[in-house]
Amino acid sequence: MQCRRRFLFSGAAALAALAAAGRWRPAAAAQSGAPSESFEVTRTDAQWRQSLTPAQYAVLRHEGTERPYSSALNDEHRAGVFACAGCRLDLFASHTKFDSHTGWPSFWAPLDHAVATREDRSSGVSRTEVHCRRCGGHLGHVFDDGPPPTGLRYCMNGVALMFTPAAA
Repeated sequence: MQCRRRFLFSGAAALAALAAAGRWRPAAAAQSGAPSESFEVTRTDAQWRQSLTPAQYAVLRHEGTERPYSSALNDEHRAGVFACAGCRLDLFASHTKFDSHTGWPSFWAPLDHAVATREDRSSGVSRTEVHCRRCGGHLGHVFDDGPPPTGLRYCMNGVALMFTPAAA
């Protein structure tokens, strides 16, 4: 009986470690993505930590996810542009933003040449990760359940974005 319990606990611990490893990849892996990827903006891990808030660092550099409905950008409805919080590259125009009722800022299209995607299997299912094409920062995921005209939903972490209102 004691042997079974020990086996159960060690198996559960191993599964938890694997799940954590899949979700929280080392900074170098999160920064560079696939081995063939390179980005215009590169920084050391220490430089990223210094230039980002802890929440931004967790999302942008370690592919974390903010809590739903925690971002003030959910309620941002002014004209303007949403940019990468890591390198300030403009990513989404405000006119493509819509309320997806998911708890994260959502857009039906990025700006041209602003984002890149790659397959993400970290949660046990295949999803499409969206990252900044200039610094490689993790932004969120794209799904095929969005509104016209694209039918896509770019579900972004608000902490990975910064908003600049249009000039009046």
